[in-house]
Amino acid sequence: MRIVFFVEPSPFTYVSGVGGRFKNTVAQLAQLGAECMVVTTGRGVSYPGTDFEAGREPPAEFCGARVLGAYSFGCPVYATLPMAPALQPGVFAAVRAFRPDVVHCTSPGVMCFAAILCSRLLRKPLVLSYHTHAPAYMPLYGLGRLVSLCWAFIRAVHAFAAVSVTVSDRMALALERGGLPRPTVWAMGVDCEAFHPRRRCAAMRRRLMGGADARVLVLYVGRVAAEKNVAALGRIMDAVPGARLAVVGDGPARRQLESELRPGGRTVFTGWLHGSQLGAAYASADIFLTPSETETLGFTVLEAMASELPVVAPFAGGIPDIITAPGKNGFLYRPSDHAAAAAELVLLARDASLRSSVGRAARERVLPHDWQTATRLLLKDVYERAAAENRKKH
Repeated sequence: MRIVFFVEPSPFTYVSGVGGRFKNTVAQLAQLGAECMVVTTGRGVSYPGTDFEAGREPPAEFCGARVLGAYSFGCPVYATLPMAPALQPGVFAAVRAFRPDVVHCTSPGVMCFAAILCSRLLRKPLVLSYHTHAPAYMPLYGLGRLVSLCWAFIRAVHAFAAVSVTVSDRMALALERGGLPRPTVWAMGVDCEAFHPRRRCAAMRRRLMGGADARVLVLYVGRVAAEKNVAALGRIMDAVPGARLAVVGDGPARRQLESELRPGGRTVFTGWLHGSQLGAAYASADIFLTPSETETLGFTVLEAMASELPVVAPFAGGIPDIITAPGKNGFLYRPSDHAAAAAELVLLARDASLRSSVGRAARERVLPHDWQTATRLLLKDVYERAAAENRKKH
């Protein structure tokens, strides 16, 4: 099996759960004997003064797969996010020379156009995987009037797909309600060795505490941006006396959030952490909090649970697909009910034995969901099925 991926933004230069999924998938496909090629965002430009660090060339190779960067530009409403139509003749020539069996592209995004073109010209099946719930993001950036147009675009591009996939049952239902045929759910995966309670580290805990001494450390990991509802962090933490908050991540709302949270002296901002440092950050905290209500799945929730952290999160997006027994393997609150979120945090902060039991149940919940299993299912249930149906047509 030969698969060409069109991934926007680059999983090699832009930190996101989508990027982690595709890097793990390419690595696992290589172990399973598949050959891969990745077309993604490369060097480009954004608005003057924008930190466009993600708009750079990707590595030429990853786990045996050739990686090709297409010229990119900053998203008009999210200038640090690289986008790329990838319609250069060189991209098509490289894909044609690779001779793929399947074309797989992230959705929604402008790179869908190149993937559709390659699929049609090469007469190969197109798999579109939906990862970013753009209709939910748009009102947060003043584009609420364009939601119906966004849905029309999503329906139009997915009409070209032999198979549409998404990452949770709840998101599959949302897409069906938006007028698409119900998509296949791409099984969740998490590296339970990279994210493990034994990675707890006293030095990392001191760093996340800012050198202070506090009984309970609450952790947030992810983009610091409007779509992650980070403004709610302060409102929730204000009702949790004695706890400290560590924010691991970065994004366009960081400066505003720092100005709101740092005056109280209870919050540490680390910026992005990666690899062993990220694993240590999860394992060294006591509770994981995410207020995001737009997650198509919630990879940081999976990583926290693998690290035996009790999670407090809204009953929204794909998160209820992960926390399946509220009160036992995590805590869910009604969206926007910040008082309820704070009450769950206070309950956990006061009871170390409860934190321990919920953390253990959380890890047990995600242990079966390793990347190898998820990738085998993708190969068999999506790629091989799409390729077989395409052979019948042609």
